[in-house]
Amino acid sequence: MASRLVARGIEAGYGAVRVLHGVSIEVNEGETVALLGTNGNGKSTLLKSLMGLVRPAAGEIVLETDGRSTSLVGLGPEEIVGLGVALVPEGRRLFPRLTVEENLLLGAYRREARAHIEDTLAFCLEAFPVLRERRRQLAGSMSGGEQQMLALARALMTRPRMLLIDEPSVGLAPILVSRVIAKIRELKETRHLTVLMAEQNFHQATRIADRGYVIVHGEIAFEGRSTRELTEHELVKKYYLGV
Repeated sequence: MASRLVARGIEAGYGAVRVLHGVSIEVNEGETVALLGTNGNGKSTLLKSLMGLVRPAAGEIVLETDGRSTSLVGLGPEEIVGLGVALVPEGRRLFPRLTVEENLLLGAYRREARAHIEDTLAFCLEAFPVLRERRRQLAGSMSGGEQQMLALARALMTRPRMLLIDEPSVGLAPILVSRVIAKIRELKETRHLTVLMAEQNFHQATRIADRGYVIVHGEIAFEGRSTRELTEHELVKKYYLGV
């Protein structure tokens, strides 16, 4: 079940607007890697490129699983999900007029997940007790923190090997951010996931990250091989620590 994602020289954007300029990152099996950057620097565009939602103009993206290498460039999101990669999008993107349980079941459309729907659903409801309590409630009527938990659980319903998480802290109160980040760490350990998390909240991201990248104006400005390296780098002190 080994998995590794490598992106090299990614150029991507929207129409004539180029957002990413030669971005290269890698996420190795079992790691939690933080992609740090303030708003508008390309974090979401990179995750969308990895998921096939944005097609890169140049560069390569390779997923290595079980000794096989698969190019993700040119594949659609459904094909990439089928390879075991799931995205928790910024803003959660739930179906607000469907119930909690219906949202969860929609996450299990991946062929490899269908045979395990009952087991995975049971796991998700145990991991997120609030979802068990609200399983008949419309997703759109839940609080922001509850919706973020539902978005995480929906991604887990695909039974992924690798989880891409885009800005889990957006719109949440600080205490809820802390709970969501802690839950991501717990899920990573219990489900043996590989995680790439795009986040602008440096302090919360480095609580659970093994290492990380700082992206500035669509370029990787720094790669920290540990959270200590990230904390001590001048760029991070300037943008995140107010030093």
